[in-house]
Amino acid sequence: MFKRLKEKWEVESNLQLAIIFLVFSLAGSGALVIRKLVFHWINYSPDWPFLLSALTYVLTIVPAYQLMLIVFGALLGQFSFFWKFEKKLLRRFGIKLND
Repeated sequence: MFKRLKEKWEVESNLQLAIIFLVFSLAGSGALVIRKLVFHWINYSPDWPFLLSALTYVLTIVPAYQLMLIVFGALLGQFSFFWKFEKKLLRRFGIKLND
């Protein structure tokens, strides 16, 4: 399984793969912290309608997670991997960045 990921992601070593996994987990945890702060700031209440709650959640978590991937990736020396990862994701949403 890890060999396949290394080939797909063009990763050289097991250490680099471990760092990438670490970045994904740190970004996820960081995005949840950001969500908590934002929800506190906007006075979120569980009484909000589901659709408003879901929309607020998605609009908070998705950008926070993407930003955290870049930040933690850069801090741990994997900026190029995560920048390529982000560009691929953005292309799926129809957004093209100039290289």
